Amino acid sequence: MAEGDIRCFVAVEIADMKILDNFHTLGKALTTTGATVKLVEAQNIHVTLRFLGNISRSRVEEVGELLDEVEFYPFDVELKGVGVFPNLRRVNVVWVGIERGDVELLNVFNQLEGKLKGIGFKSDRRGFSPHITVARVSSGRNRDALVDVVSDWSDREFGGFGVDAIQLKKSVLTPRGPIYSTLHEASARQREPGSVLA
Repeated sequence: MAEGDIRCFVAVEIADMKILDNFHTLGKALTTTGATVKLVEAQNIHVTLRFLGNISRSRVEEVGELLDEVEFYPFDVELKGVGVFPNLRRVNVVWVGIERGDVELLNVFNQLEGKLKGIGFKSDRRGFSPHITVARVSSGRNRDALVDVVSDWSDREFGGFGVDAIQLKKSVLTPRGPIYSTLHEASARQREPGSVLA
């Protein structure tokens, strides 16, 4: 990492208090299992569209301009269900699923991916998996209790929110957890009056 490089990712923010309250309730259920769970703080909860890694300041401006070129209209996202990565035998991440809005998010990701490739970024080999990380798990301690909570929440509804912008975020890693800030925001296109919703 060169001096002055910035750790970045592209995301959709979640600020809906009802959803965040539901995440908080899930977080309490996960921590009471006694598993080695590190919850994502409420202000850091988001949908990651594309992790970029450490990039130069000039690249940050370039990526910001690319974000403005991504074409999408405002859309709704519905959150439902809880699952884990990579599997229930070895839990590293606990996530909440995206039931509605995943097609629109994938469209944004695909546009972004093509544009990033055009300026020299390597393809994201993992592709886009629509989810929201709520906790990271660092050991197998009390895994069975953790899996029981995940099963209990596997069909829960968390609520919905509207997406009208995407953000280029800066991530600063600290011993107490990452600190995120917005470097650039790109807004959705506005529909013409009288246009038919897709």
